[in-house]
Amino acid sequence: MTSPDILVIGGGIAGLSAAAALSSHARVTVLEAEEQIGFHSSGRSATMVHYALGDRLVRALTLASRPFFDEPPDGFSDVPLGRRTPVLVHAREDEREALDKLDAEISHFATLERLDAAGVHTLCPLLREDARHGIADLNGTRLDPHALLQGNLRKLRSRGGELHTGHRIAAIAREGATWAVTSEKGERFFVPTLVNAAGSWADRIAELAGVQPIGLEPKRRTIITFDAPAGTDLEHLPFTKTIGDELYFGSESGRLFASPMDEVPSEATDAQPDEYEVALAAYRMGERTTVEVRQIHSKWAGLRTFTSDRHPAVGFAPDSEGFFWLAGQGGFGLQTSPAMAAIAESLIGGTAWPVPDVAREDLLPDRFLRQPA
Repeated sequence: MTSPDILVIGGGIAGLSAAAALSSHARVTVLEAEEQIGFHSSGRSATMVHYALGDRLVRALTLASRPFFDEPPDGFSDVPLGRRTPVLVHAREDEREALDKLDAEISHFATLERLDAAGVHTLCPLLREDARHGIADLNGTRLDPHALLQGNLRKLRSRGGELHTGHRIAAIAREGATWAVTSEKGERFFVPTLVNAAGSWADRIAELAGVQPIGLEPKRRTIITFDAPAGTDLEHLPFTKTIGDELYFGSESGRLFASPMDEVPSEATDAQPDEYEVALAAYRMGERTTVEVRQIHSKWAGLRTFTSDRHPAVGFAPDSEGFFWLAGQGGFGLQTSPAMAAIAESLIGGTAWPVPDVAREDLLPDRFLRQPA
């Protein structure tokens, strides 16, 4: 039996970054169901920091997180958290209006370069000739998820916090003013504050605790890797995305990676790639680039979990004292994790609100709960 101040369920980037932040003024323990941290979504992401993802709220959270990635706290990591990788969003002639709209939306958050056809193909020579327009963020960042996860774990442990892997939750009960959490290993934890950062399983954790779920929607995304054409400058290749959510690709360990940007509804599970989406990724590479995918070297899938309004749910459940939601980060969990951790610290620990451009009301889980008839 252990009795920390705060128990975090979930050892992905959301749970670990929040735990690290909260450990500055509380005794924090993290429980992870798998044998390693970041096993599901955090470890299967394309890992780019870019502003073409999400809406104004997501971009504000991303902007607030950038300083942490660029200059992490002393001792956080022995290696850089990322490397500069340009981000290119390109469009055909009939997609120009959508590109203009995205350009206007992103310009508040990032300095963009508007590119004509020559500029697009100079930055990414792999694109077909019908890519006529583009916007580029030359300050994009490709994150190192391992460094980010390990840095938060180091910070947590340096402050006396604990991580327990292989601790799948068997039962959660409210006993007076305390949450009693039992793992399948039989270990019990008693805490006043329970943080639900269980990703795709967050609604299930709520149900175990007798808390109303918020209707989370896990969606599967697929990525493949394959050889680049001979002579491709992989070191300077941008992360490249269609203006519509059809395809993104970039360089990965001496090869190319690509995703058809699928969002296939899924149960909370260890996601595996579906052959249709694998084939679709290869087809769209041939449709939008001059690359022929002859052999797929690796393929994987991960779950991106959304709320109904595609904004995260962060805050105490109004129907149960001491139960804190930290879920629904969709595909932007890594790139917003410093800001989300600071918000969790503010709402739980009473520190100053850290992101002035985001209203807390837009994050609180209250907005999803059923109202009495």
